[in-house]
Amino acid sequence: MSAAKLLLVEDDPALSELLEYRFSNEGYDVRCTSDGDEALLMSREEVPDLVILDWMIDGTSGIEVCRRLRREKETAHVPIIMLTARDAEDDRVRGLETGADDYLTKPFSPRELLARVAAVMRRIRPALAGETIEVGDLSLDPVAHRVKRKGQPLRLGPTEYRLLKFFMESPGRVFSRGQLLDGVWGNSSDIELRTVDVHIRRLRKAIEIDGSRDPIRTVRSAGYSLEGSATG
Repeated sequence: MSAAKLLLVEDDPALSELLEYRFSNEGYDVRCTSDGDEALLMSREEVPDLVILDWMIDGTSGIEVCRRLRREKETAHVPIIMLTARDAEDDRVRGLETGADDYLTKPFSPRELLARVAAVMRRIRPALAGETIEVGDLSLDPVAHRVKRKGQPLRLGPTEYRLLKFFMESPGRVFSRGQLLDGVWGNSSDIELRTVDVHIRRLRKAIEIDGSRDPIRTVRSAGYSLEGSATG
């Protein structure tokens, strides 16, 4: 399996050098920049598997880089871990609402960051390698385009399949309708937000089997998520 591509966006030279060394030693293919505008260019030239993004950087701010990465179809579901000296709860919430998957406040232990990145990579690597993705009692084969629940084959339409795959690549994460629209249909799509609800209903019906609960959770005023444990 090829090395995971990691984009490190950090303007503290000492910290950047330390993290690049630690992650390279762990087998990651690390690219570094201290500038938000350059980070966006680098992510378009070669889409990373994961982004470590400092909030306070040169050029475009980290929070805006995060927002733009989430808007672009190619990077909409690339995991983002934000680093920041900000420790106020509203700042953490803002970072997560913008699309960050995780949040680490400085000062932090490099070992903790390594552990968090490793946990994310264990989750997304099956999809990157074309291997079967499993979440709860659902399994999806991205090569054969087959979906099963408790070993029972399911029939999904093309859009419902893409929607489920998008959810399964980030189990437990809450996606707004806008994020789902960008990630599944693309940000150039003229489909209305309420169309997402229609396809969510179709997906729920397609993966429904007797004796199992609905693994798709509706989060009031926020969006939808796929529960990591779908048995019940």
